[in-house]
Amino acid sequence: MEKMIYMDNAATTRVLPEVLEAMLPYYREDFYNPSSAYGKAGEVAAAVSKAKETIAKVINCKDEEIFFTAGGSESDNWAIKGVADSLKKKGNHIITTKIEHHAVLHTCEYLEKRGYDVTYLPVDEKGCVDLSELEKAIRPETILISVMFANNEIGTLQPVEEIGRIAHSHGILFHTDAVQAFGHVQIDVEKMNIDMLSASAHKINGPKGVGFLYIRKGVRFSNLIHGGAQEDGRRAGTVNAPGIAGFGRAAEIALSRMEERAGHESALRDRLIKRVLEEIPHTLLNGDPEKRLSNNASFCFRFIEGESLLIMLDQKGVMGSSGSACTSGSLDPSHVLLAIGRPHEIAHGSLRLTISEDTTAEDIDYTVDVLKEIIDRLRSMSPLYEDFVKKNG
Repeated sequence: MEKMIYMDNAATTRVLPEVLEAMLPYYREDFYNPSSAYGKAGEVAAAVSKAKETIAKVINCKDEEIFFTAGGSESDNWAIKGVADSLKKKGNHIITTKIEHHAVLHTCEYLEKRGYDVTYLPVDEKGCVDLSELEKAIRPETILISVMFANNEIGTLQPVEEIGRIAHSHGILFHTDAVQAFGHVQIDVEKMNIDMLSASAHKINGPKGVGFLYIRKGVRFSNLIHGGAQEDGRRAGTVNAPGIAGFGRAAEIALSRMEERAGHESALRDRLIKRVLEEIPHTLLNGDPEKRLSNNASFCFRFIEGESLLIMLDQKGVMGSSGSACTSGSLDPSHVLLAIGRPHEIAHGSLRLTISEDTTAEDIDYTVDVLKEIIDRLRSMSPLYEDFVKKNG
């Protein structure tokens, strides 16, 4: 294999050396439980507090509004179930969208079986929520609106500030899954009217197994795990000090490099999209061409099957995805692509490439060159493509 190009950064990212260095002391000499009473444990607790301060700065909130979890999926579950349980006397209606991560969708399905009513808003062909449809869906019994900040598959950015404004004008709480957005785009929970926000360390070059949920002070909320006083009594269990220290360092680095990184990634993303659309016929770009994450390029290639494409790309040293990593084992087409109007047969031919600050122009050009060869080969074996050529000359 001549090349090894990683272009699946929406699935996970490499841990930066600086992040690993920040974590190691809490596995070795400073291994103490931060909940213990002696001085050394207090030093570890101070490191956890420092990480909270750093993360709070990234989204402009108070330190005490950050609660550490085991990752984005846990944070999403806690946000939705926590509100549903604490506000069940007020109402039982939740509004979300058809393109949410399964951590949100499956949580909502769980609540539906327990007497809650959920509205799944459609999106347009670019994957964006219609604000007028959102407002129409609001009822007197609506207690929560949950809309993701940026879609993990197609990269579309939602009008979060406007959604939050609508929610607050009706006295409704607003949660956003910002797992793909945190550390990549500017987030201000005060300006954007966000009451709860989910994020995960491993999407910003931090460790796996640690995330956080921002909960605005004053929001009524049920505890996630009972058993101890950790996380202000809301999530019991020994604190993951090494992971949290790594998350704090990763957040600090992400904030300091955000503008530079976005410029680098968006230039390469645009280069990738331009070449693919110009040089590979019968290709569709998924998501909003402008209001999208700087590192995301998502395509549908007609007359091919995504799994075969991924295997052949891997053989050429290019690692991508045919959707989110959480659903890549499924044979069903992406629920996100179906929601933006892609027919089943086209949705099956999807490819998501997500770049990083390590990606080079040479990586992009090699990937496109390889893609062209593979797609030509796959289409040459496709009876559907053969019929299409015959009918269309």
